[in-house]
Amino acid sequence: MASPLAKAADETPAADHAARIDHVSKSFAGPAGRQLVLDDITLDVAPGEFVTLLGASGCGKSTLLGLVAGLDEPTAGSISTGGRPALMFQEHALFPWLTAGKNIELALRLRGVPRPERRGEAERLLELVRLGGAYGKRVHELSGGMRQRVALARALAQDSRLLLMDEPFAALDAITRDVLHDELTRIWRETDVSILFVTHNVREAVRLAERVVLLSSRPGRVAHEWRVDIPQPRRIEDHDVAALSVEITEQLRGEIRRHGQH
Repeated sequence: MASPLAKAADETPAADHAARIDHVSKSFAGPAGRQLVLDDITLDVAPGEFVTLLGASGCGKSTLLGLVAGLDEPTAGSISTGGRPALMFQEHALFPWLTAGKNIELALRLRGVPRPERRGEAERLLELVRLGGAYGKRVHELSGGMRQRVALARALAQDSRLLLMDEPFAALDAITRDVLHDELTRIWRETDVSILFVTHNVREAVRLAERVVLLSSRPGRVAHEWRVDIPQPRRIEDHDVAALSVEITEQLRGEIRRHGQH
């Protein structure tokens, strides 16, 4: 019998949603019994929308992203995405024995792109992430930022309308992260892909997103949402970005304090 998640993944969502998370809860077995990690999460991502998920460590952000990706099933509720999302992690997860171009071609092959077309498409995607000419470079020849660009190109090669990103820039230095924020914003606007982006960095969330969703500490619930109306492109040091970041940080601190009192 197909699982509720499998059935949901095959369904096409309403035209005004790239993803629909409907009253989703998730618990895991532990030494003290079932541990509730996510509790009654309802969240929609519109086509072409950029949403960041923010919260303290352990609040269930990555767990929720894994459920949307289909890597696990919710204990309760349903998720629909109308197709398989593309997923990008903090670690680039590139195959070191393949070149940058061949890493991308692997995703194209799995998607069913005919062999004669793969190299041209891989080179186009490398151009999109501003790595033109890097097709033949091995992973060890690339900097951390370049590896994440290749990982992003590989995710885009899946031709999904929903891109799930789990703290993809967390391990990078501040300058490289700043550059990749600009690049991701540009690519999002050029491709109109929907993005659900997990981070624990408040300023990163505000700089990138159209909407910031704060999850409470365990169990994770939608505690607050902010619509970010600051014009793009944004800078991490912009006054409006900083002001909204202060407001969100206060809410986040409140959630952490509440969790510490339980």
